[in-house]
Amino acid sequence: MNTSVIYALAAAALFGASTPLAKLLGTEVSPVMLAGLLYLGSGLGLLLVRCVRDRGWKPSGLGAGEWPWLLGAIVFGGILGPVALMFALTLTSGATASLMLNLEPVLTALLAWVVFKENADRRIVLGMLAIIAGGVVLSWPSGASAAVSLSWLGPLAVGFACFCWAVDNNLTRKVSASDALYIAGAKGLFAGLVNCAIALALGAKVPSFGVLSPTLLIGFLGYGVSLVLFVLALRGLGAARTGAYFSTAPFLGAAISIVLLGESVSLLFWLAAGCMIVGVWLHLTERHEHEHLHQPLEHSHRHTHDEHHQHEHAADIPAGKAHSHAHQHSVISHNHPHFPDIHHRHRH
Repeated sequence: MNTSVIYALAAAALFGASTPLAKLLGTEVSPVMLAGLLYLGSGLGLLLVRCVRDRGWKPSGLGAGEWPWLLGAIVFGGILGPVALMFALTLTSGATASLMLNLEPVLTALLAWVVFKENADRRIVLGMLAIIAGGVVLSWPSGASAAVSLSWLGPLAVGFACFCWAVDNNLTRKVSASDALYIAGAKGLFAGLVNCAIALALGAKVPSFGVLSPTLLIGFLGYGVSLVLFVLALRGLGAARTGAYFSTAPFLGAAISIVLLGESVSLLFWLAAGCMIVGVWLHLTERHEHEHLHQPLEHSHRHTHDEHHQHEHAADIPAGKAHSHAHQHSVISHNHPHFPDIHHRHRH
């Protein structure tokens, strides 16, 4: 299996588990404070890991043109998105919110296709339609008319969070060749500090240590480590495909909500789950291959010497050994299965 696919699935597993666990904590913590602490745990943990890895602090390595993309990703994905989700969890069940999160890869793929001109073939489009159908079924209002307006509010907030993260995913794709630990750590730290400051300004209180410590741990694993893996997957798969694999996250979250929280589910829930399973399957079984031309490119990322990396080095590098440095790609034309990764972002 492609290593980038493993990264995406592992990221999905960690993030999927964080949603119902965050709902458990949400009964004692305000939505904005909870979002801030989750991201703060992510940022502090990842930057500490980076300092240990590099034996001290090192510059980000981001170019001047990459900072606007990262800052935009922080605003949408680290501030607006999590606040909307934490608010939604106060109005809807963890299982429903988890399945509604399947709209994120749909919106990610649509933005990647329409705005950022990333390729999306028939299976990707059909998969998106199936997931959208599941989201519509899941959020369909039921019960007395007095509760109809409120029944839409929770799913609507989840949908807005998904849109924010879709924007975040596509902006992060622009900087995915850079240090994943720095990108994820910076997003977590900045978003955490801003959200916590907003929460305190609104009168929220910092929770007790018994709630604070597990919140930071959930944030480190479910938002931090998950985001590092997601950035690595973006590097190898592109935004639309990474979003497709990541769409397995809500199913794990829904399963945990049902088992751990004892939440009941309706027939509409299972119908929606069926639609979403079909959509995910279509995404996971997509194959893309054609004759394509690589234009000259210069960048820096961790790589081995393969058909796309045939450059010379000042020092000998053992064959098959992964290493990182600035390198150039010359023009090459060939045919092989590929994703819109950092080497295959051509037009179709």
